[in-house]
Amino acid sequence: MPDPVSSPHPHARPGAGGGEPPLDLLVVGGGPAGSAAALRALQLRPEARVLIVDAAEFPRDKTCGDGIAPHGVDVLRALGVTDVTRGYRPVDRMRLRTPGGAEVATPSERATHVIPREVFDARLMAAARARGAAFARRRVRALEIVTGDGAEPVVAVDGGALRARVVIGADGAHSAVRRALGIAPNPPEGLAIAVRAYADAPKDDRPPEQLIDMTDEGWPAYAWSFPIGDGRANIGYGMLRSRLRDSDGTPKAVLHGTLARMLPDTPAYEGTLRAHHLPLSTHRPRLPDGPVLLAGDAASLINPLTGEGIYYALLSGSLAGQAAVTAPGPAAGQAYRRALGRELGRHLRHTTLLADLAGRHRPLMDAAVRSASRRTELYDSLVELGLGKGTIPAGSLARLAARRAARGLRGRH
Repeated sequence: MPDPVSSPHPHARPGAGGGEPPLDLLVVGGGPAGSAAALRALQLRPEARVLIVDAAEFPRDKTCGDGIAPHGVDVLRALGVTDVTRGYRPVDRMRLRTPGGAEVATPSERATHVIPREVFDARLMAAARARGAAFARRRVRALEIVTGDGAEPVVAVDGGALRARVVIGADGAHSAVRRALGIAPNPPEGLAIAVRAYADAPKDDRPPEQLIDMTDEGWPAYAWSFPIGDGRANIGYGMLRSRLRDSDGTPKAVLHGTLARMLPDTPAYEGTLRAHHLPLSTHRPRLPDGPVLLAGDAASLINPLTGEGIYYALLSGSLAGQAAVTAPGPAAGQAYRRALGRELGRHLRHTTLLADLAGRHRPLMDAAVRSASRRTELYDSLVELGLGKGTIPAGSLARLAARRAARGLRGRH
């Protein structure tokens, strides 16, 4: 039986094999990166033939912390999607707590939202389809770049069942498109693993706030509790895969047990504990040339300081969709890589530096949070580094770079 394909617009019919012309854009994965790619492509070229394929129907649950940073909302607003946060109250406080006892809880300059991915992703998919994207439920297993007769290369998926001028792999941490390109997965030290659940929101007299509670166990590691606004909270605990491998006990016992121990007052609802991998940007691959692009988790775009990935997914997906229709075919990869570098290059270098130093020297995080509790501008800088595309202030950057260089010299002696 053929895969079901639905489209609200005739121009979005999928390009199958045979005599059908190739699609302008095939997006593999219907999460934030994939939907943003389709939205941007159709914003620039409303007549483009765009198909999104995903193994799941929408709405569907997705294991995640559910935090939507304001920077992601900015990307969506630029894409013409303005109502994605409706019904969910903003949260403008974040409490950071370190193992050394440092703590800060200051209202942020801009509020975040906590929206279950079952809702958030379905809204984005609906927006993409309303703009003209088609959708097919199918699992992509293989792809190849096909050339011949001097024609522009196209990408054939699953033996030619689908053909497109550009393919965007937005299919998550275990991306089939990434594997098909021959790009290895992140190593254990560049891969986090987290367990997520839903629970009753904390009942106290404080205003709603997002909590990040760091722990020495498996450092760098932390638990979180993010209030949704409907009486529930998204709770979880994450650590590096390499540190989990060295822990006593099974991975499930370590993750579930540490979460329960760190958040004893908000036990997880039965059946909601689910684990997922987060490929960190500290080990992101070089994005390839050619007509096959990677966005979001598939490109290892996860913030190593916080595990935040939705903003990166929306931004990278939008930039990939733009490249797909403004530089179609072989030029798309280079155009996308340059655009992403302009937007995130400096930020990614700074988060890599800070994550490396904090991972090796935990008191550095204590000092940063303790200083942020006294200086609002430093707190805002930390939030921007963790949730947006902030960078380290010049003076601090010089001191951190010198510290890393000194540690490197000591390591060689």
